[in-house]
Amino acid sequence: MKNIMKRNYKVLSLMLLLAFASCSFTSKKFSNPDKDKLLIQIITFVLDQGHFDPIALDDEFSAELFSDYIEIVDPVKRYFYQSDYEDFEAYKLTIDDQLKATDITFFNVVNARMLKRIEEAKEIYKEVLSKPFDYTIDEDFDTNYENSTFAKNKKELKDRWRKQLKFSTLSNYDDIIEEEKRAKEADPDYVAKSEEQIEKEAREATLKSINIYFEDYIDDQQREDWFAIYVNTIVEEFDPHTYYLAPKGKEDFDQRMSGKLEGIGARLQKRMDYIKIVELISGGPAWRSNKLEVEDVILKVKQEDEDVAVDIVGMRINDAIKYIKGPKGTKVTLTIKKVDGTVKDVEIVRDVVELVETYAKASIVEKDNMKFGIINLPAFYVDFQDYKNVNAAKDVKEEIERLKADGMQGLVLDLRDNGGGSLPAVVDMAGLFIKDGPIVQVRSTDQPKEVLKDRDKSISWDGPLVILVNEISASASEIMAAAMQDYKRAIIIGGKQTYGKGTVQNVIDLNNMLRNNTSGDLGALALTRQKYYRINGGSVQLEGVKSDVNVPGRFSFIDVGEKDKDNPLPYDEIDAADYTPWDHYFDYEATIENSKKRMSTNQQLKLIEENAKWVKSKIDETVFSLNYKTYKAQLEANETESKKFDAMSDYDSNLTFQSHGFEKALIAQDTTDLKEKRDRWHASLRKDVYVEEAINVLEDLKAAYPINKKVASTVQN
Repeated sequence: MKNIMKRNYKVLSLMLLLAFASCSFTSKKFSNPDKDKLLIQIITFVLDQGHFDPIALDDEFSAELFSDYIEIVDPVKRYFYQSDYEDFEAYKLTIDDQLKATDITFFNVVNARMLKRIEEAKEIYKEVLSKPFDYTIDEDFDTNYENSTFAKNKKELKDRWRKQLKFSTLSNYDDIIEEEKRAKEADPDYVAKSEEQIEKEAREATLKSINIYFEDYIDDQQREDWFAIYVNTIVEEFDPHTYYLAPKGKEDFDQRMSGKLEGIGARLQKRMDYIKIVELISGGPAWRSNKLEVEDVILKVKQEDEDVAVDIVGMRINDAIKYIKGPKGTKVTLTIKKVDGTVKDVEIVRDVVELVETYAKASIVEKDNMKFGIINLPAFYVDFQDYKNVNAAKDVKEEIERLKADGMQGLVLDLRDNGGGSLPAVVDMAGLFIKDGPIVQVRSTDQPKEVLKDRDKSISWDGPLVILVNEISASASEIMAAAMQDYKRAIIIGGKQTYGKGTVQNVIDLNNMLRNNTSGDLGALALTRQKYYRINGGSVQLEGVKSDVNVPGRFSFIDVGEKDKDNPLPYDEIDAADYTPWDHYFDYEATIENSKKRMSTNQQLKLIEENAKWVKSKIDETVFSLNYKTYKAQLEANETESKKFDAMSDYDSNLTFQSHGFEKALIAQDTTDLKEKRDRWHASLRKDVYVEEAINVLEDLKAAYPINKKVASTVQN
């Protein structure tokens, strides 16, 4: 199923393989007194001349852009009528011609109609919310808007609004009922609110929320904001990682790259109409609360000085973030929907989050009188202005030396949930584990391939190595895992495959395209310029990296990879690079088979797989009853079903984790919360069945390592 808003997510930080580029591919002069037309002129030229695989601006492109843009501006089909859509269809096969002529008639027509329908919608929702909802009626609401068509008339549109608003109010209604029950239990003399009072209060809360949404978000949109949506829809037709950064978005991007985030300390993505948490930054407010998890959905946001929460479902991610972010010390209450369907409020005190918290961290693991090391790497970070001092490869090398000083006999490199980052950093990091040789191949359109090599013959770690990945491990993580797999240098443990992103982007400042810019800031374009390939010639594009030991995880049945996005570039292959597999002393095949046998009988993994299937079934449920009794029964059923998975959090590997000597010295002098951060990390590692198996694999490799290395050395001499 092609999801409605699937393409409209962006995590503007180290989630892509990014390089900063000049506009050396053009000497063309641009001029147009109309800023919007000037932007179209520059964007279409850059896409044609600079994109790795430019697509033709033809009727097929026009038809796809037409559908996608209408879908983007009215995803839940609550503004346009069927007659509007039919009016717009007159442009379905001519948008390509308009773009070539820097004509923006299609945008102007749709945007003017959109603004008109928005004003009409304000009257509709106020009228709907002025009357009580009847929660005893048996009727359903389908949240998969692809299953609906545009309304044929005002009566039909009003009924659509009624159902949407009734569904939104249902959770408020249930919350008040539960509050009343708790109040009565706490005080038998408490006079409970009547059914009419509860219904009215729930409806008024929805009215306040949607009023705030329109006043703070919709009414605040300028023409340039609407036009930026149109431009972004155009560029995303080329591939999922080419996107437009409007001037404000570019500012946010620069702020994130500068190393600080002010807010709750969580990375967010837009999936369908929902804002989901995709990462909690260690040490950040959300992390410290211990109440939020990856894959939680944020439904509403309430400021500390406001009585009513704002519903952010369907909101653009950049606008939702405006509500979630805020000054240090202020409180924000998030209404969260867990993957099991339960809804709860979580209060967070905002703070300044240093991105240093996403840097590499390491721990010593003790088992059977042996010491192993684990390094967690959330991203392949880099400071482009200070590469020598701030980059992931340098930090990982330092952690390896510290672990070796404490007697490490095998290493786990944890790249789970690592969305990628710097290309130079991953090349340097791979070189820590081999003598020298190619790491990755890069190809530009109509250009010979470039082989990026490790030229440093020194090796930081030549012992047993395991790399942990999952379906979210992307880009630079895939380069690292693929290189180590091709060299047979490490055993890869994870899901069926990694994310499958095999492209490289440049961020191009569009203002640099003009010699004398009098039109104001034009923003920037993240442009796919290259594809990268494994040293064996294969691509990770779509296919990802297949794990040597495939284990189920929470993403096993969820559509999260590149192949599930719109307009991905295809998989292809090139010639292999000249490389020699690692001259190891381990029996890799036997070790992998032993691991697979252990994993196949592991009860914790079976429970994790069952939970992943259950979560997928909940995601696939899009039709909800608007009858309160039925709705409540389903909520309670979900909660009951979810309890059987509580045992997952009770798991204990009985492994011992502790900071290495260097970090212990830091903790002894630390006045912040470093010890708390590490204690919580070690506690989570102890419950981690994947880390436990990684240690088992290292143990198997280590068992043969000393003897076989000595024998091989004797034969060579």
